[in-house]
Amino acid sequence: MSYLAPTDEMKFLLRDLFGICDKSGAGTNLNFDDETVDSILDEVSRLTEHVISPINKDGDLYPASFEGGKVVLPQSFSKAYDAIAKGGWVGISGHPKYGGLGLPMVLTTCVNEILSSGCLSLALNPLMTQGQIDALENHASEEIKKRFLPRLNSGEWSGTMNLTEPQAGSDVGALSSKAKPGGDGLYRITGQKIYISWGDHCLSSNICHLVLARLSGSPEGTKGISLFLVPKYIPNDSGELMSQNNVKTISLEKKMGLHGSPTAVLEYDNAKAWLIGQENKGMAAMFTMMNNARLGVAVQGLSQSELATQKAFDYAKQRKQGKNLKFFENGSTAIINHADVRRNLLIMKSLTFVSRALCFDTAISSDLAKSNNDPDLLQRVSLLTPIAKAFCTDVGCRVTDLCIQVHGGMGYIEASGISQLYRDVRITAIYEGTNGIQAMDLVGRKLGSDGNIAYSIIKEIMINENMAVGRFPELVELVSMARKNVTKALDWMLSQHDLNERFSGARSFLSAFALLLGGNYMLRSILVSNDVKRKELAEFFIYQILPSASVEASISCQGSNQLYQSPGIFTEDF
Repeated sequence: MSYLAPTDEMKFLLRDLFGICDKSGAGTNLNFDDETVDSILDEVSRLTEHVISPINKDGDLYPASFEGGKVVLPQSFSKAYDAIAKGGWVGISGHPKYGGLGLPMVLTTCVNEILSSGCLSLALNPLMTQGQIDALENHASEEIKKRFLPRLNSGEWSGTMNLTEPQAGSDVGALSSKAKPGGDGLYRITGQKIYISWGDHCLSSNICHLVLARLSGSPEGTKGISLFLVPKYIPNDSGELMSQNNVKTISLEKKMGLHGSPTAVLEYDNAKAWLIGQENKGMAAMFTMMNNARLGVAVQGLSQSELATQKAFDYAKQRKQGKNLKFFENGSTAIINHADVRRNLLIMKSLTFVSRALCFDTAISSDLAKSNNDPDLLQRVSLLTPIAKAFCTDVGCRVTDLCIQVHGGMGYIEASGISQLYRDVRITAIYEGTNGIQAMDLVGRKLGSDGNIAYSIIKEIMINENMAVGRFPELVELVSMARKNVTKALDWMLSQHDLNERFSGARSFLSAFALLLGGNYMLRSILVSNDVKRKELAEFFIYQILPSASVEASISCQGSNQLYQSPGIFTEDF
């Protein structure tokens, strides 16, 4: 079964569910219309279906390797990357002043989903570059922008993010990489970074690393971190590559999945670097790239959910086994007629729909916040980002796991290629901040002390309930029940002054809030469409998945006592 880009579903969400084309006509200046949507989605779909998707298995079978001091990739990756770059898909949201297309983030979200469904390993490369473009546009000097952005937007150069160090892990403030002024207007970086996605490769002529390091005399912790741009090859004022920088690849990691993507250990030895933003203000600049990447990683989870769902439906229609107990047909029946398989398929399809709607909601809110310079919308994006990252990647892991289950024994056999989906997507729940960290960020920072943005989203859901109650009273009752229980959990979270109490239920709270958003998206979908398939999917989700929101909301309010009152469990020698 070949991947088919879900362009009709994307267009429904953009035009009908979120009405984004109408919004752009109302003066939001998103440079967005039906023709743009059609042309971009059709073009990237053709590229992915014919060029990108066919190489997905190459990355899994022929992992990136480090030989003779060089990174070796599957041969097919070079042609595919060139096609992505030449199509303008790397700099799709970059500012036109520096060679980008200047299109809204929600269109980049669509493009990244399609490319990632085609080949997650390869699509990670432009995703990292897009995050770097965003960071440089917002924090770099004009001289740096002119020198680096045109070639990053074109895909001639690529970008990475360098945060993690062996001794620090997710505790960025514990980094030990050092920076010092070089006396020539530049800086010098010394240190080692690990887990650098696409840290070294041969697809682009230069690789630009955004590196966190500490200047001598800077404060301890994150307050004393600065951000630097360290290219593999040093460019002159016009962007021509002059000499190799003191950046060395030590090794590549051997990984569970995402084999086609080289994950490097990099060593910096007095490497030349450009300061991005101000000294000791590096985390603010890096968070621009991280938040961009966190939405991108949410889309990665979505992309594998879509691919897995397509493969599972196709297999379930073809594989025959057992009797049809619903319609009592003669002979063996396709397994899609078995209740358990149907349940799995409906879970997969409905969670994929909700994931896509959540990613689009986050991206559209970001676009509107920027175009309208709206601080409330910026806070909405800030709240939705960790929810999207954690929920959509958790869903990606669940849906790809269900895909294996639908395939049965064939799903566990490498020749079928199904296990690759799970192995590839599993990292998305870990990198760019583990999903536990996303949940802690949500309840610890993003809710704030008053929860205003969360309460405003709940009010939006109430408005949709009022609009739907006349047509779908039973569905509205279930959404309303979930909303009330999630609101109680929100009230409880905000009443806790001990952060550890919030953290103890953070994962459950995030899940509950995301499921409530899903119920709202489903309700809205049947308000704007009379398609019977949408009503069937909405009914399944609201009746059979949304009740979990109330359970998760209850769990989120249990506090930390049960986690800490039995220390013997954690000291027991297993």
